[in-house]
Amino acid sequence: MFHGSITALITPFKNGEIDWPAFDDLIEWQIEQGTHGLVLCGTTGESPTLTNDEHKRIVERGVALVKKRIPVIAGTGSNATAKTIEQTQHALSAGADAALIVTPYYNKPTQEGLYAHYEAVAQSVSIPIIIYNIPGRCIVDMSVDTMSRLSILSNIVGVKDATSDLSRVKKTKAAIGKSFCQLSGDDITALEFLQEGGHGCISVVSNIAPALAAELQDSWADGNPAIAADVSRRLAALNKALFVETSPAPVKYAASRLGLCSDEVRLPLVRATANARLAVDAAMESAGLLIQGQPLKATASA
Repeated sequence: MFHGSITALITPFKNGEIDWPAFDDLIEWQIEQGTHGLVLCGTTGESPTLTNDEHKRIVERGVALVKKRIPVIAGTGSNATAKTIEQTQHALSAGADAALIVTPYYNKPTQEGLYAHYEAVAQSVSIPIIIYNIPGRCIVDMSVDTMSRLSILSNIVGVKDATSDLSRVKKTKAAIGKSFCQLSGDDITALEFLQEGGHGCISVVSNIAPALAAELQDSWADGNPAIAADVSRRLAALNKALFVETSPAPVKYAASRLGLCSDEVRLPLVRATANARLAVDAAMESAGLLIQGQPLKATASA
């Protein structure tokens, strides 16, 4: 089962192109810092602005670099079922461990349409599929009943829940069972999601604080809730600041402060504003990632 702190990895850019050396370094640093898995080509990776070729190269290169040390989950969803199938088949052939498939956005399918979409994808590939339910970006909200129907399909194994409704965790567990993997899509309530019975978090903050994000998850799993709560409090301001403007602009700015990559994003997104940068700097100070304005790549607390 997928679990723990799974980083929704940013895609580093330089002069409009993917910065491949920075991409390679990000992956190695994530693994060194204890991250439990990676999502490539997710929303945080600016998937809507990637070309088809870039999308494929990121998944292929990421899988090759990771070498099965941790799971690699490829974001393969779109609002066209045929394109989703094509990208998911590529993820399988590239050696990804799972596909993260977002609910179709903009065209607003009904619950029956959602079921038919995921059923068609699941029947076309053997790779494990994680449903990505994020009504705030996609407008549609997959119901627990629809998810329960889909869970009968053998390769639909879990959900990234970005509904901000913590009551869903127990409802989903009651409807589907504890083997269905439930991953939070919200760093701010990552600990509360675990307390309700979740299995981990697909995280934005772990792009810049991977050891702390992993420590929160590991402490909970090891039966040390007090340590998990301490880490959660340490990350609280940062979790909020990284969404003061549209993600991933703030987290890319934070990554640039640590020397991980530039803060370049692709239109229609723009770099974090001066006010957003001030908020991120202050939050990084509170989390211990900056000391008197100087970068310090975060590690787990002693």
